[in-house]
Amino acid sequence: MSASKYSDYIVYVDESGDHSLKSIDKNYPVFVLTFCVFHKEHYADIIAPALRKLKFFTFGHDMVILHEHDIRKGNGAFKAFSKEMREEFLEGLNVVITEADFALIPCVIDKYKLKSQCANDVHVYHQAMLLCLEQLYLFLNERGQVDYRTHVICEARGLVEDKALELEFSRICNGNNTKQKVLPFDIVIADKKANSEGLQFADLVARPIGLSVIYPNQSNRALKILEKKFQKSNERGNSERDFIVYP
Repeated sequence: MSASKYSDYIVYVDESGDHSLKSIDKNYPVFVLTFCVFHKEHYADIIAPALRKLKFFTFGHDMVILHEHDIRKGNGAFKAFSKEMREEFLEGLNVVITEADFALIPCVIDKYKLKSQCANDVHVYHQAMLLCLEQLYLFLNERGQVDYRTHVICEARGLVEDKALELEFSRICNGNNTKQKVLPFDIVIADKKANSEGLQFADLVARPIGLSVIYPNQSNRALKILEKKFQKSNERGNSERDFIVYP
């Protein structure tokens, strides 16, 4: 068998908050984009089975798609959960995430600050995508993977939004980035109903990162778990944190 043209890594993407600068939620005035970067072998052999086992134990089947919003608000499969059941599930989920070996590349957009800089023409989602892709390139370059294709999996958001994202993704990867490099990435738009463990990981980790920026002095149990996952790089965009806060 010939050597694969694909890298050893797979990337799953999700966001927290909306990308509008016209109406900003004062309680959550940020947009968060998160890249969860998994080594494919570890993901297939360890991470995906661990999350499915937790679902089997909790629900009796693995068809439940985990969304942070549903867990937090007690919607869907979590509607009938007692406080004890919810805590038991969260403890199991924390163990899965803690033991999972993956890199987390987040970008938090401070929408009030961005708007104050007269940047209404900036597309918040696309700006976050650019910054995360550049950090992803650094991560893969350090691991000798930039000569291979890496797939970036994004959840569908709507026909118009998806087409715009595909165009912007292509533009960034064709050299329209701050490094002026061709980036070896391909985008895959996944159906919102896809039962993807990687996308569920990305969904679960985004909001705690946003809250850590909005309320830096507030207790954030989830962030303590995630801190060890942040990509460490000498070229990181913000020297005060292990992730980018823009602008």
